[in-house]
Amino acid sequence: MFRLVSRLNSALKSATVGRSLYPSWTSSGTIISTSQRRCASSEAKESNSFCMNIFRGQIKVDQVFPYPEVMTSEQKQTLQMLLDPTAKFFEEQNDALKNDSLEKVDEPTMQGLKELGAFGLQVSTDHGGLGLSNTQYARLVEIVGAHDLGVGITLGAHQSIGFKGILLFGTPEQKAKYLPRLAAGEDMAAYCLTEPASGSDASSIRTRAVLSHCGTHYILNGSKIWISNGGLAEIFTVFAQTPYKDEKSGETMDKITAFIVERKFGGVSNGPPEKKMGIKCSNTAEVYFEDVKVPLENVLGGVGNGFKVAMNILNNGRFGMAAALSGTMRYCISKAVEHASSRTQFGRKIDSYGTIQEKIARMVLKLYVTESMAYMISGNMDQGSTEFQIEAAISKVYASESAWYCADEAIQILGGMGFMRITGLERVLRDLRIFRIFEGTNDILRLFVALTGIQYAGTYLKQLQKAMKNPAANLGVLLGAGSERAKRAMGIKSGKSLVTYVHPSLTDSAEL
Repeated sequence: MFRLVSRLNSALKSATVGRSLYPSWTSSGTIISTSQRRCASSEAKESNSFCMNIFRGQIKVDQVFPYPEVMTSEQKQTLQMLLDPTAKFFEEQNDALKNDSLEKVDEPTMQGLKELGAFGLQVSTDHGGLGLSNTQYARLVEIVGAHDLGVGITLGAHQSIGFKGILLFGTPEQKAKYLPRLAAGEDMAAYCLTEPASGSDASSIRTRAVLSHCGTHYILNGSKIWISNGGLAEIFTVFAQTPYKDEKSGETMDKITAFIVERKFGGVSNGPPEKKMGIKCSNTAEVYFEDVKVPLENVLGGVGNGFKVAMNILNNGRFGMAAALSGTMRYCISKAVEHASSRTQFGRKIDSYGTIQEKIARMVLKLYVTESMAYMISGNMDQGSTEFQIEAAISKVYASESAWYCADEAIQILGGMGFMRITGLERVLRDLRIFRIFEGTNDILRLFVALTGIQYAGTYLKQLQKAMKNPAANLGVLLGAGSERAKRAMGIKSGKSLVTYVHPSLTDSAEL
């Protein structure tokens, strides 16, 4: 027991020192300030996240076994009714090369998307949307990702993040006012967080909103950069610093608040469309707010809660990125297989060469993992899980890098033909580059995953250290920790079994 106490104390000290060397992180992989960190609860909370518990050496079996099957027969029928028209539209009407050349989505295509209901996939039917689940949504965006990522960004910036805050945090009045027109595509939405001096460090934004003297509205000033749909949107979810008085301390400080801003409020303008490497048909522009009068009723999620709103929006949107990129990867693989099975060199079809076979096998492997993650997360979300932050971050990192790999290898398999614009793969490669940057750079998200998991494990160790100060009152906690450690050291199984969930060839390793 004394050896256990000593080692736990050492581990705790290491975890504490490690935390002090790094900034703190939100549940979205964005840095938070020291003052925000002080406001966070220090109480340890048991997480149901599969990936979080890996850092504690535990497996939350019920999160992944069995693989979530969440759609009812009615939902499956509804989805099937949408899949065929959506696929047909993108195959026959949407012209990705034309969109790329024009650097915009033309009006006939936008109108066709409106007729499909593509602008309100997850808006309830009461508010004019299709009312789809996360899994249904993922399946449809997979089709979009297979055909045109630029159009996918236009749709995603609108509903995956643009008005997602209204879905998650909006009052009944806000939903009734804004969602019908947004779901119909009559109004476009944009998510306004990033600023010239504030990217990954979202807490440092300088856009500011101050309550008017009469107390009926806020005066909003500032600018946002690289805003998808920035030149098209009529409705903006805007994040700004606002004076906030802490009820306990009486101290006034700046805290971020989210606002629903209408272009017609006046004082809202935008710069010209940005010239981009890829996703050229999507609109990206700087947006300016000059003395914009925002009514009190347009505060979203409460004064001072904007950071929470912003991060929850991003977390809820990331699984859709993995789903869309699954479609992109499938497109790249189909191009590679089609070429390899018809191209003859040295008297043989090139798909008979081991080098080509290995490339295609690795592409399929990465698709399988990406697709599995996307639908695992969407399934957990549909089952009511609220702890999927790390899983969503992992899926975003893996999907964006795997899709790039597949596009690059597909071009390599096609050789000179893959380099030609008409093949479509060079456009896909350009489009894919942004996915490792926006909605949390992969570098930041890697740090987020590691440090969040380590902090979670460290909090658990801190609980044990606290228990050690009064061993008599916490003997059960200490013995439990010691027992688990001893069992692992001696190779004793936990008693949990996955035998009924795995293939017969894996039964030996299914005893945990």
